[in-house]
Amino acid sequence: MPILKAGSKSEIGFHLNGRAVIGSAEPRMLLSDFLRHEIGAYGTHVGCEHGVCGACTVQIDGQPQRACLTLAVQVEGRSVETVEGLAGPEGRLSVLQEAFRANFAVQCGYCTAGILMSVEAFLRDCPEPTEEQIRDLLSGHLCRCTGYTNIVCAVKAAAAAAAAEKT
Repeated sequence: MPILKAGSKSEIGFHLNGRAVIGSAEPRMLLSDFLRHEIGAYGTHVGCEHGVCGACTVQIDGQPQRACLTLAVQVEGRSVETVEGLAGPEGRLSVLQEAFRANFAVQCGYCTAGILMSVEAFLRDCPEPTEEQIRDLLSGHLCRCTGYTNIVCAVKAAAAAAAAEKT
């Protein structure tokens, strides 16, 4: 393995929301910074920078991950999904996003992108969640505005809407 000098950059190629992208980053650059400042995916928010608040949650190969704890070089050749990838063609809201809108689960919105990315993956694995399961999932996300009640209602509504679409 070659020794990298300070300030040297590596080219990183991966799929972002289904599209191939290439950028360059220093070895210690965080994925959250890379997405925002190099790629222009501003939906990934940076909150605590310690992996505690969940605002920076993205999906890497379908699994929720904290972008502030992931180095950009670690996504080489992988698939990364951000909140920008949830909406459908022409910006049509996903079932989950529509449920958040309809249930007033968004106030300041800072935490919303990370919560949506976690919930989207969660509902794939648990399509009929209980309130306890939803609250357990949300315990990994800090929201200072909503009190979580409307978020829980939105997740329930999204699960019900997704189930109705399948029938």
